[in-house]
Amino acid sequence: MTTLIIIAKECIPGRVKTRLHPPLSLEQAATLASASLADTFRAVSDLEASRRILLFDGNLFPLGSEPYDVIHQVSGDLDMRLGAIFDQCEGPTVLIGMDTPQLDASMLEPLFGEWPADTDAYLGFANDGGYWTIAMAEPDGSLIRGVPMSRDDTGTLQYDRLTQAGLRVRMLPELVDVDTIDDARLVAGLAPHTQFARTLASFENSTAETGAVR
Repeated sequence: MTTLIIIAKECIPGRVKTRLHPPLSLEQAATLASASLADTFRAVSDLEASRRILLFDGNLFPLGSEPYDVIHQVSGDLDMRLGAIFDQCEGPTVLIGMDTPQLDASMLEPLFGEWPADTDAYLGFANDGGYWTIAMAEPDGSLIRGVPMSRDDTGTLQYDRLTQAGLRVRMLPELVDVDTIDDARLVAGLAPHTQFARTLASFENSTAETGAVR
């Protein structure tokens, strides 16, 4: 059985998706982040996880987190926070972020059944050089701690760390991670059925109607 972890932060204006401002206001950026998290919860809701964890930075738990054990993130850089939660888990463990609302459950379904005999870990690169998911059959936080995060080679460095430890890594499809407004528009176009896409469209339609500069 597989543990599913979603890492997320409370969607407070000025704390999330600040690179979307401008053209979005800080309040709109936070609302869009909240929509992205809601879509993520929805996308994985039918996966047969033995345990669900929300690795959370914040105080007000988001809607959709009710089936999850909420564990607050430890202090430190992202590699420390990811490493800490992997050390708390046993058996196959999958972690995803909240910034890929276009995620389809079919991408992750193989991780919630019997893993192939030749696979010890899964990794899915993001378009910005990072990764949107990491999974290990035997979770070991030391294989994440020390990997530089938020760089254009983070995904490659994480892959190297896993393989150098002897793990056999199977790759998942690359996804666009929403950081900029161009990313947001691309993801909305790829997944127009999502709450994320509808929310972004409402903001941009409102901007066009008022004649504001974009």
